[in-house]
Amino acid sequence: MTAYVRVCGLSELEDDTPKRVELDGTFVSVVQTEGEVFAIYDICSHANVSLSEGEVDDCHIECWLHGSRFDLRSGKPDALPATRPVPVYPVKIEGDDVLVSLTQES
Repeated sequence: MTAYVRVCGLSELEDDTPKRVELDGTFVSVVQTEGEVFAIYDICSHANVSLSEGEVDDCHIECWLHGSRFDLRSGKPDALPATRPVPVYPVKIEGDDVLVSLTQES
């Protein structure tokens, strides 16, 4: 069974504005965009910087340092210099609560 933990309120999220949260010692970027909420590992696989400081566009988050873009649905990069994906995590919404599990989606 997948354990979900409340990370923030849905009302705390602004469209296309990442919110950095810490969950059991893991930094996660929670993003509301295109009517959905996503959770992605907050550290760029190329340059060890916070993705939550980047911009969100077209269901992607862009690393502010070198411009690598990651798909919020899969974690896969689609712009260099990053070549390795970052983990994405399951999200559930219960009322105003945003719940995330550190179990990676496949």
